Amino acid sequence: MSQQTSPRTAQQPRSLTSWRNAVFAIFFLSGLSLASWVSRVPAVRDDAGIALDVVGLVILGMSAGSVVGLVLAPWLLARVGARRAMIGCLLLVSVGLVIIGIGSTVFGSVPVLIVGMALFGLGNGCVDVVMNVEGAEAEREIGKTLMPLMHAFFSFGTVTGAGLGALASAVGIPVLWHLVAISALIAIAVLVTVRFIPLREAVGDDTRPAGSTAPRRPWRERFAESLRVWADVRLLLIGVVMLGMSFNEGAANDWLALATVDGHGLSNTTGALMFGTFVTAMTIARIIGGPVLDRFGRVPVLRVSAALGIVGLSLFIWGGEPWMLFVGTALWGLGCALGFPVGMSAAADDAKNSAARVSAVAIIGYCAFLAGPPLLGFLGENLGILNALLVLLGLLVVAGLAAPAARERARIKA
Repeated sequence: MSQQTSPRTAQQPRSLTSWRNAVFAIFFLSGLSLASWVSRVPAVRDDAGIALDVVGLVILGMSAGSVVGLVLAPWLLARVGARRAMIGCLLLVSVGLVIIGIGSTVFGSVPVLIVGMALFGLGNGCVDVVMNVEGAEAEREIGKTLMPLMHAFFSFGTVTGAGLGALASAVGIPVLWHLVAISALIAIAVLVTVRFIPLREAVGDDTRPAGSTAPRRPWRERFAESLRVWADVRLLLIGVVMLGMSFNEGAANDWLALATVDGHGLSNTTGALMFGTFVTAMTIARIIGGPVLDRFGRVPVLRVSAALGIVGLSLFIWGGEPWMLFVGTALWGLGCALGFPVGMSAAADDAKNSAARVSAVAIIGYCAFLAGPPLLGFLGENLGILNALLVLLGLLVVAGLAAPAARERARIKA
């Protein structure tokens, strides 16, 4: 058996457990916020009386905000630290959701919706990086692989948000009041949760005692140091693994149901079930991924994951029977589930620069989420949606080849 170890695990089990649970909660809140918006898209469209192309413009506001958030995250970490950044980002998410509700229910205004979506995307894009930085620090201190389970909590949040959104829609709750309730829950929860996250200089927090006049290293110096990690070739290869897996995950989220319907001629219901199969497989993989990684190591697991993804995606593209598509989709979901969280863990191996390194690979991974689906849409329009998915096969092959970059720096046999 192989695992990471930390001397602090035995010394402070209660505080470490509280830290871990707090990070789980932050991931959950991020997923909850995203699904709360997605679940009310049809109602927002109806309230505002807008066409699908305008809905796309509104969503573009979120994407633009998310990109800005990803870029700003390293600066924010250096400026205020992880704890304050998580509070600020999730409060911004809450404000964005409220503005979306106002733009939908009160004004039916596209400009107001775009402003709300931009703020919502900015907060979520930034907190995506920050929570992964904090999660990687907690995982390293605790001494066992937890990042896949942290991402599973994001999935739990999306399931909860989708369920609450469906319930709100079924009983006729207006978008505004639904999103105000979710925003209040997120704001209160983050203010309570971060109390259990320790202040750590490694992630930019101000750890000086209250009233201390001791000088702190200038944030500009810390920010410049965070940018230097981009010259690390091993880190960039870890980013390649994450890019390949994240590209597949994002593409499946946006195009799997449509590929089932348009590419294979099956029903809308089957398309929805196919997407459900994919996200269920991913969630299962992330729940069990930690013990599997501790038992077998990152590189073998990533290689097997890439192989499963390649086999599964091939079955989905060329399978002639519905059962083959479902099996392929399940294998595809299992195959790309662990690339992103494992990349986060690998980036954090260097304790000295872990925050900057995790931030860098998070940006690579999330940019794949954002840039991948539009690219596939362009290719699908010109080549056919199933042919467009061939790009994903190539990225899985590249991710498997780059897997050795994620090898543990220190492995202890037990």
